[in-house]
Amino acid sequence: MSAPIVVGVDGSASALTAVEWAAGEAARHRAPLKLVHAYLLPVRGYPEIVLTGHEVREAFEKQGRQWVDQAAAAAREVAPGVEVETSVVVDRPAAALIAASHGARLVVLGSRGLGGFSGLLVGSVAVAVTAHGESPVVVVRDDIRRDGAVVVGVDGSPTSEEAIAFAFAEASLLGAPLTAVIAWTDFLVDSAYHSRFTVDWSQVEDEQLRLLAERLAGWQEKYPDVSVDRVVVHDRPVRALIEAAGDARLLVVGSHGTGGFTGMLLGSTSQALIHHAPCPLAVVRPTTGEH
Repeated sequence: MSAPIVVGVDGSASALTAVEWAAGEAARHRAPLKLVHAYLLPVRGYPEIVLTGHEVREAFEKQGRQWVDQAAAAAREVAPGVEVETSVVVDRPAAALIAASHGARLVVLGSRGLGGFSGLLVGSVAVAVTAHGESPVVVVRDDIRRDGAVVVGVDGSPTSEEAIAFAFAEASLLGAPLTAVIAWTDFLVDSAYHSRFTVDWSQVEDEQLRLLAERLAGWQEKYPDVSVDRVVVHDRPVRALIEAAGDARLLVVGSHGTGGFTGMLLGSTSQALIHHAPCPLAVVRPTTGEH
């Protein structure tokens, strides 16, 4: 059986949007869909006289089942032929999704949620799942776009190669053009000491274009149906990618890289993209199991 696409479900409108996006993705990949809701039992706030621990657990379980059933119905409406599995577990949401990522094709999260996924993009859940999940992770914005390019950030690192492979496959499945963006070097562009360096920007741009062409060549041969636009800019990667993805249907980046994308999931670049990417954001990890 094909690896499943896993979606975090919490009863929010944002989670339903993520489910709808994931259902379309599952149909294109002919993959099953697994809807996961995780909750933790409260340790206080329920007087024993009013509710027993068993009753509290039953209430949480019932609510979770209602939410995943609602999500399953939404998924079947978008993609009637997709196999849908639901799961309600007692666990921390990040831990449950990280566990579900093992063997998954994708993990998909809404841009903000309720209940167990509260504050998804401003708390630890999205960062934890993106950093430690074994599969690629997609954070879906509230507005699903049906057209536009797939945009991929390129920097020459192994994770960048994984992102390129993912982006080409998605662009081919979607019948969408691909925009490949390489940004260099934020220090020279933004530093107060910029003027001290003698930089031949045209030479740097030529070198970056050659690097970009080298990184894309094999993939363009594998996916001749994908139209590719190469973009080279000297700017901070986060600004370059957000601008390039303004009208995109998907933005793809590696989990961490070299050059402009160094420490993507550990510093300001990753935080900015998770918070401000204008379209669904896919973060792709290396296949070597590196974490």
